[in-house]
Amino acid sequence: MIGKLTALLSQAFVSCGLDPRHSRVIISDRPDLGQFQCNGALAAAKALKKNPRAIAEAVIAALPDREIFSDISIAGAGFINLTITDEFLASHMREMTGDGRLGCLKSSQPKNVIVDFGGPNVAKPMHVGHLRSTIIGDCLQRLFRFMGDNVTSDIHLGDWGLQMGMLICELKRRQPELPYFDASHAGPYPGESPVTIDDLEEMYPVASARCKGDENEMEAARAATAELQQGRPGYRALWGHFVAVSVSALKSDFGRLGVSFDLWRGESYYNDRLAGMIEGLKAGGHAQVSEGAIVVPVSSPSDKKEIPPLILEKSEGGYLYGTTDLATIEERTGEFHADLVLYVVDKRQHLHFEQVFRAAKIVSFARNAELEHIAFGTMNGTDGKPFKTRAGGVMKLKDLIAMVTENALERMRENRIAEDFDESERQSIARQVGIATLKFADLGNHRTSDYVFDVANFSRFEGRTGPYLLYTAVRIKSILRRASDEGLVPGPILAPTVPAERELMLNLCWLPEKIRNATAERAPNYLCDFIYTLAQVFSRFYQQCHILREEDPAVQSSWLALLQLCLRELELVLSLLGMEIPERM
Repeated sequence: MIGKLTALLSQAFVSCGLDPRHSRVIISDRPDLGQFQCNGALAAAKALKKNPRAIAEAVIAALPDREIFSDISIAGAGFINLTITDEFLASHMREMTGDGRLGCLKSSQPKNVIVDFGGPNVAKPMHVGHLRSTIIGDCLQRLFRFMGDNVTSDIHLGDWGLQMGMLICELKRRQPELPYFDASHAGPYPGESPVTIDDLEEMYPVASARCKGDENEMEAARAATAELQQGRPGYRALWGHFVAVSVSALKSDFGRLGVSFDLWRGESYYNDRLAGMIEGLKAGGHAQVSEGAIVVPVSSPSDKKEIPPLILEKSEGGYLYGTTDLATIEERTGEFHADLVLYVVDKRQHLHFEQVFRAAKIVSFARNAELEHIAFGTMNGTDGKPFKTRAGGVMKLKDLIAMVTENALERMRENRIAEDFDESERQSIARQVGIATLKFADLGNHRTSDYVFDVANFSRFEGRTGPYLLYTAVRIKSILRRASDEGLVPGPILAPTVPAERELMLNLCWLPEKIRNATAERAPNYLCDFIYTLAQVFSRFYQQCHILREEDPAVQSSWLALLQLCLRELELVLSLLGMEIPERM
């Protein structure tokens, strides 16, 4: 609908000798004045130094297809307000029912998009700190794919840092007889891992505390890390076990969230590129020695605060995250031909990405790609501090999922939902409701905001929650099933006869605009706002229009078609948000 009206306004602007860029139609922020509005007359007037109301009047006079509007008016300095006829609204609904994409156009110029999830570290359990990057990143990859872009998602594991050396030393302390620690052992090494993920999760905090408390232990961990990175066979074999058991556990955790990745590459993947990359940058005059370290200066005379250089190699040797990130950009733009790379990482890493992106542009690794830091805030508990367990520790992601699933079961019992279902189906619904609780609580806020996760509030089946949206979709499914059982079928959508019906139709029109905005702004909360409003509007329609008791067959079949359309939009948006809808509740 927005596209159609903008096209008409564009014709009118052009016929008046005005720039068509000013013709964009938007949803009205004053519905009492009109359903849609165009504010371009003000911008056009400013550019031409003319009266904006006079320009608005000329545009209105030049509008083609005037018969589709029931009212056109000018407000204030030159705001054009538009209200369409009920007949035109209904015809647009009929078009949407026959469109597999519900009026959402694909990108006219599809891009190669890479979504970097700033992944967790190997050997450490996933915790709530990983939740936001996972949920936001997954929604963005779903959005860009829906828009027709070629998307590659990469978890970008932390599998090559000091924690590897710490774990090697800790295991050597516990099981020194293992062949991995015998420098003279030429292999082969055992195919079965000497540790499980539970072992690693227990070992890491012990090893980290030991190193922090004893400089000799820290030095030993650094030395083991260096030997690993230089290719010591036993350490490489042991590292392979660490990565394998960690990735298996991570895939299970991500699977619970319904999230998958195209690439499971870690920092180690780029290790062999780094020395050559640095030598090339030195030879090209981009990298230089500063206090013994090799750096790329990235500051600019226009900077209002100091931007330190990007360190590629420390004075004592060894690479940093920025080194790997720079090599990753070179690969992504060179081999993957990326047009856009999104880094979904905590906003506290802003300076790091500022340095990396500047360096990538200075050394021409960025090529023509856009590099964006998709920053996000923290998930806090009801005390306003980062979300933790009741004992005050960091909550593992699998424990959080178990908690929201159990809470969903309790809410289902309170609301007598699925009480007659078998245990397997009840558990499945609880899992879907629990994940919807988590995801909507997160995505419903603008990603840069910190937010308070209160499971008691976010798990309710009423109000602005994920469970409420699932329940709304399931209710529509139930109505359509009952209608089918009674032999009732959807028919052509007729012009609305009551305000609640018109309101529902208008809200169904907004979908393409909301998806476009969410994608352009990298802001999933736009989808959350839209779908919650749509669910509310449907509820008002359902209360006022008694579909299954309607006596007029044509009106009844029209309403059933409207319900089908509403369900399709709910299903689409919920899938873009990464939520599954139960068949029944």
